[in-house]
Amino acid sequence: MIKYNPKTYVGHIFSVYSRHVMRALLPMILIVGSFTASVEYVMKEIIKLQYQGTLAFHSILGIILGLFLVIRTNTAYDRWWEGRKLWGALVNDCRNLSIKINAFIQNPDDRHFFRILIPNLVFSMKEHLRESIKVGEMEFNDVEMKNAIIKSKHRPNIINRMMYLRIQQLREKGDITQEQFWVLDKEMKGFTDIIGACERIKNTPIPYSYSMFIKKFVFFYINSLPFALVWGYGYWSVPIVVSIFYFLFSIELIAEEIEDPFGTDINDLPLDELAVKIRNNVREIIDTENYVYKKMGVKTKSLV
Repeated sequence: MIKYNPKTYVGHIFSVYSRHVMRALLPMILIVGSFTASVEYVMKEIIKLQYQGTLAFHSILGIILGLFLVIRTNTAYDRWWEGRKLWGALVNDCRNLSIKINAFIQNPDDRHFFRILIPNLVFSMKEHLRESIKVGEMEFNDVEMKNAIIKSKHRPNIINRMMYLRIQQLREKGDITQEQFWVLDKEMKGFTDIIGACERIKNTPIPYSYSMFIKKFVFFYINSLPFALVWGYGYWSVPIVVSIFYFLFSIELIAEEIEDPFGTDINDLPLDELAVKIRNNVREIIDTENYVYKKMGVKTKSLV
């Protein structure tokens, strides 16, 4: 995700992303410019057709097309913003669970278990949404845990199950009360809800007919525009048509990019940064070392 200063006006005009969009559209820009120049040459030099071009028809089409693109962009942004809210909820759920684990559980081994598994769940969710895995980002208590997580098809579910089974064992041993179990159960349920909602966004793209119709609409609009401009503007119609093409297709390109907010495009959500932030928060909250020292009666520096 791009970090920027919204108050820098000139910087936005010549930003890196503008160059990225230009590179992506450059082949089509060259084709559109060549087509417009060809129409001008054929009409005036070969056919020698004399007619008065009009923009009335394209003005009406432009208004309709603009409405479609606004709806398209808003729909894509809604998906992006919903994904951001879900990962914001994930940050809060991980913090809440860590605070309660730190308060309820006294056994250092159990505390260390959750100190490892909670960040692992977040990193596995991030890579699950990207259909990949980065084992080096995660920590493991033993080889058995590592193999179980790597071999699973849905790693967030496996890690969530491991934590829930550990909580169940703590309740059966009497290390936590029934009331504390239900409190932790509520936090664990939130993880499943979040990953399910993220999967819904990722696996449900914009309907094909809607996306196809917009592209087709823009295509016919751009390819018919030279016939309305060449007689009145001559070869100046080339930069005019190319500019209109750039603006229309760049909006569509941005919408395509942000409708799946969990990828690695420059406008996607900063999932890597959020995952690292959650891991640091969990490590700070579930303070196993200072907890053990305090139980032993050793004075330590305050974390506050």
